[in-house]
Amino acid sequence: MSAPVDPRSTWGLPAPGAMAPVADPEPLVTRVLAPNASPMTLDGTNTHLVGEPGSGQAVVVDPGPDDPAHLAAVEAALAARGARVVAVLVTHHHGDHAAAARPWGRRFRVPVAAASPAVTGPGGRLLHGGERLHLAGTTLDVVPAPGHTADSLAFRLASGAVLVGDSVLGRGTSVVSHPEGDLLAHLESLRRVHDLGPSALYCGHGPELTVDPSAVLRFLLEHRAYRARQLLELLADGPRTVPELVAAVYPDVAAAVLPAAAQSTRATLVSLAAGDRVRVAGDRAELC
Repeated sequence: MSAPVDPRSTWGLPAPGAMAPVADPEPLVTRVLAPNASPMTLDGTNTHLVGEPGSGQAVVVDPGPDDPAHLAAVEAALAARGARVVAVLVTHHHGDHAAAARPWGRRFRVPVAAASPAVTGPGGRLLHGGERLHLAGTTLDVVPAPGHTADSLAFRLASGAVLVGDSVLGRGTSVVSHPEGDLLAHLESLRRVHDLGPSALYCGHGPELTVDPSAVLRFLLEHRAYRARQLLELLADGPRTVPELVAAVYPDVAAAVLPAAAQSTRATLVSLAAGDRVRVAGDRAELC
């Protein structure tokens, strides 16, 4: 059983820690990198400014941490675009994406829009899949993308690019942690984004994916299927605990991300249990 090959490995993407702090991947979009790098956030959270050039307006997508230096960098990028903020959109409720949403909404005097009322606040707007937002001289289609979290959204731009939040990372794979995450929903969300035929994927963390975004989505689906097969093969030799499975499946993973590997392993086991292929009791799993 051979592992699928990640197409990004040949793309010459920026090395970890080498992403530009500000970039314009296309005329509609400016990316501003938040200063919250970590093993889980990679280079930091990507805040995206979206708007038609010359419109004088922009939408902030995933403001990220409520950090004064990050706010100053975003305001500088807005000035460079000659744009004022007309809305704050959030892909999901995790603090590294949403902490600044309501403070920045108040600062810019604009509504906050997301799928969770805890993010939007009482004066915000709840978003639903299938909506088309007409903002900043352009359109953003709201795409349901549950899996990483139940409230995860993606936004398809008029250019065909998709802002995917944490459903896809610029490097590696998104953490789907049980019980907050749902692997079966995540896989369906990846298929949904794939079927949009995206021209680019702008991720919540890591570099932009522009060479062949559909190939990345196919790889991520194949990778999850590969991990499931690994677990089934290990369990064929008898019951195992989650730590035992993690040690076998991720022998070379850094200690800092082992908890995330355990979360993903639990999520995979739950998805296999839903198909009556394994039984899970606490941290122990066995074949049905």
